[in-house]
Amino acid sequence: MKLRFLPEVEEDVLAGYVWYETKALGLGEEFLRIFYAQARGIPNNPLVFPKVYGDFRRCLLRRFPYAMYFFIEEEQVNVIGLFHGARDPDTIQTTLRNRDEANS
Repeated sequence: MKLRFLPEVEEDVLAGYVWYETKALGLGEEFLRIFYAQARGIPNNPLVFPKVYGDFRRCLLRRFPYAMYFFIEEEQVNVIGLFHGARDPDTIQTTLRNRDEANS
């Protein structure tokens, strides 16, 4: 399967990187490393991740309290968001739907 990131995911990842890098030098780099390593692994077995909102699936990041949200379309995994675990679930669900509609 192919892996595709919506443009908004770059903003999500960058915000997490900046926040962690301001807390401790190198921590933002570790955040990026873990994010991309886990993202690359999703296409190998995307069905192992649970559906949480309709067809949106969630992959929890190791070590960091973030979740990556994606959906499967034909032979492609579409990563649509990366959100902190403390965010309101209703806000996450609304944002996912809005991003999906805007990028369809």
